[in-house]
Amino acid sequence: MLQHIAIPRGPIELAADLHLPDNADRAANAAPPPAVVLSTPGSSVKEQIGANYASRLAARGIAALVFDPAHQGQSGGEPRDLEDPYRRGEDISYAIDALTTTPGIDPRRIGVLGICAGGGYAVHTARTDHRIRAVGTVVPGDIGTSFRGFQPDGPAAALGALADARAEEARSGEPTRVNWLPDTLEDAAAAGLTDIDTTQAITYYRTERGGNEHSTNRRLSRGDSLLLGYDAYHLVDQLMTQPLQVILAGRIGNTGSYESGMRLWKLAPNPVDLMVIDGAGHYELYDEPEHVDAAVDRLADFYATNL
Repeated sequence: MLQHIAIPRGPIELAADLHLPDNADRAANAAPPPAVVLSTPGSSVKEQIGANYASRLAARGIAALVFDPAHQGQSGGEPRDLEDPYRRGEDISYAIDALTTTPGIDPRRIGVLGICAGGGYAVHTARTDHRIRAVGTVVPGDIGTSFRGFQPDGPAAALGALADARAEEARSGEPTRVNWLPDTLEDAAAAGLTDIDTTQAITYYRTERGGNEHSTNRRLSRGDSLLLGYDAYHLVDQLMTQPLQVILAGRIGNTGSYESGMRLWKLAPNPVDLMVIDGAGHYELYDEPEHVDAAVDRLADFYATNL
């Protein structure tokens, strides 16, 4: 069962979908199901990767809430297309606020599931929001580490260029947006980006396979300075006491998620389960049924035990 809901977030609202288990056969006195808030990859909206996982969790008896981040998708917030890692974390906490006041949800049995960059956001939030009782991740990424590694002249030089660009933006009043990905495989080839991970990302996000009209593939440049200074795993070893599940793709590509997931696994004070799905690539864990089903089966067991 799917419910479209609006989550209050200060002066704006987050657009969200609550996937609920079929409770037609549940006894009237049965305990409410556990619930999980999903934190999705950068640039994605709730109808994409999050829905693939949320619907499967609901089929396995776990309520799952997936939302569009503030400034993106169908959620409110200006300027549009802003990827602010700190606001992404706050979004998760506002989603938990909503779940704690939802009839039929036990506020003592709420977990989080973070995918790709959303994995880093989920971990960063769980450090200090201990209403989160269990942390699941799939191909988790620390977007700060990734962005720093993308800069040919180093992150400090990139921050200088971003400062100049924002000063010009303030003068002109024209915000600058950049692509998350090339819009087409042809654009990628022209830029020399022909590796399997970039190709699979484009065929997921920018074709009918996984594309969605509310996912713009655009990022407001001013947010990149925040990403360059972000560390999703800062103080994890001291603060994130919750049980942790890490699921990784066995084919190690150039996304950095395998390395990020192993770093998280070693840092976490309470690592419970590590799963590496042989033969799967990062983006194949977004929607390939064989791999997604394997991940969700393991996640469902993890949440059943720890929520």
